[in-house]
Amino acid sequence: MIRVTVWGENVHEQKSEVVRKVYPEGMHECIAAGLREDAGLAVRTATLQQPDHGLTPEVLAETDVLTWWGHCAHKQVDDAIVERVQERVLGGMGLIVLHSGHFSKIFKRLMGTSCALKWREAGERERVWVCNPGHAIARGLGECFELPNEEMYGEPFGIPAPDEQVFIGWFEGGEVFRSGCCWRRGAGKVFYFQPGHETYPIYRDANVQLVLRNAVNWAAPEGGWAEPLKAPNVPVEKAREKLTPKGPSLHKPGEAGFR
Repeated sequence: MIRVTVWGENVHEQKSEVVRKVYPEGMHECIAAGLREDAGLAVRTATLQQPDHGLTPEVLAETDVLTWWGHCAHKQVDDAIVERVQERVLGGMGLIVLHSGHFSKIFKRLMGTSCALKWREAGERERVWVCNPGHAIARGLGECFELPNEEMYGEPFGIPAPDEQVFIGWFEGGEVFRSGCCWRRGAGKVFYFQPGHETYPIYRDANVQLVLRNAVNWAAPEGGWAEPLKAPNVPVEKAREKLTPKGPSLHKPGEAGFR
């Protein structure tokens, strides 16, 4: 069983009647419902408004894959929680970043780049092309699928070159966008998926739901690194082979040389 936590900012649903009509249960609950169609996934939700934004150490310890949707409240996410999530990703947890989550603190930190892009909100048609049909995230899809209304995201997209690219989006106004990209960070996998503007029922689309289920299965941990941010010292007397120190040392026995 893959344990999934669906994180949602849950702000637009509270403030916008337009968004509330599309997602009266909240986008996070709609995304979770689509994932629950896969009997192999155990899905919970968390939101910005909860203590620790719903991402306590206990919750993250029980999360194999985290999905992240945010937009207007990126700056409200506490840096300590971002570091906590980053450590879990480096240790093996999968992370799926959705739509405007490209500007989230966690995605920008893991990418190390601006993650900036062009955009236009005109409700235009998007055709999502599968450019890597052999990839696990594309399983069960045709050569493309269409969304009748979506916010345009356009190149250039300020990300590092993806390890794998699964989708390219084409928009009615003529722009294209790398709409499905994969990376490895430490022992964890990261997938960015562009469709998901809050004023359209994107997360009710069967193809989008299939992509997210596939992505969760792809991103599930394959191994792990228990303490990815630690740099432990190994004393001479605990070396696996007998060792005699040679030359001077900057550090006293037991002294931490790093953070």
